[in-house]
Amino acid sequence: MANKPPDPDIASAAPDSGPPLRPLPWPVRWLLLAFAVLCLVMGIIGVIVPGLPTTVFILMAAWAAARSSPRLYQWLWNHRLFGPLLRNWAQGGKVSRRAKWSAAIFMAASAAVLWVGGARTWVAAVASACMACVLVWLWLRPEP
Repeated sequence: MANKPPDPDIASAAPDSGPPLRPLPWPVRWLLLAFAVLCLVMGIIGVIVPGLPTTVFILMAAWAAARSSPRLYQWLWNHRLFGPLLRNWAQGGKVSRRAKWSAAIFMAASAAVLWVGGARTWVAAVASACMACVLVWLWLRPEP
């Protein structure tokens, strides 16, 4: 595949990566690529399964793909679902209001399942406290 110039829309939205990084040895690239694929799969599962985060896994997949597979990184960056998330995060850690509400609803549902579902009290309390801390942090993030 011939090297083609980057799309100006992508280049303008891509974060400034600073000086070019030196190439990684092939075993490290393969491990990072495997990690990127694993995180991508977990992120896709997180879209469907309540309580399993999507954003964190997609951010980790993009980080690993950026170092191991420019092709996968570009696919993620241009994806209709994951692309806006990555671009917003790259532009100052921004999180959309829709993502905030979605996270709040699913975390509340997960906490309710823990409390009603018979989990030990301390487990439900610790998990609920962790989710509450994440929600406070999330709602303090700037919006695009």
